[in-house]
Amino acid sequence: MENLKKYKIKLASNSPRRRELLAGLGLDFEVKLLPGIDESYPERLPGEEIPVYIARKKAEAYRRDIGPDELIITADTIVYIDGQVLGKPADAEEARRMLRQLSGRTHQVITGVCLTTADRQKAFSAVTDVTFDTLGDEEIDYYIEHYRPYDKAGAYGVQEWIGFVGVSRLEGSYFNVMGLPVQRLYRELCGW
Repeated sequence: MENLKKYKIKLASNSPRRRELLAGLGLDFEVKLLPGIDESYPERLPGEEIPVYIARKKAEAYRRDIGPDELIITADTIVYIDGQVLGKPADAEEARRMLRQLSGRTHQVITGVCLTTADRQKAFSAVTDVTFDTLGDEEIDYYIEHYRPYDKAGAYGVQEWIGFVGVSRLEGSYFNVMGLPVQRLYRELCGW
């Protein structure tokens, strides 16, 4: 990816999973974080547009300080079911409620990504359909107790125990479900 050598790549994310996935592409990058970025979105925005809207909003927060040789990567991932966004659960009860809602059903994981330089911006999204087997209360409680999924949209990490025992079907990018559609990101960066 010779075309990227002129840029200092900055990942604007606190997610250890996103850092791990971006590192898997063999790119040199730094993590750059700004505190307190507003992640709200218009209430009537269709679900598939929400993560791109938020990724762009995050990019705008960085844009005023972006150097001429910097490329900022921002992203946002949502879990979407029944016309609603399942965010990060506040506590065990909310995590339990979310996992019960996902149990035995298919939902979408949608990640929006925004690539931003001083003079250019491109945003895209990836959608993965994830189907869970029916989960018993004992399985849900075990997962919450041992993995404390309070930093994960939809109260689960596909790469953790719940993904091993609960996910029966996945259509789309596995890495998207982890938080960054790296194959699509790679293609977009190659064409940058």
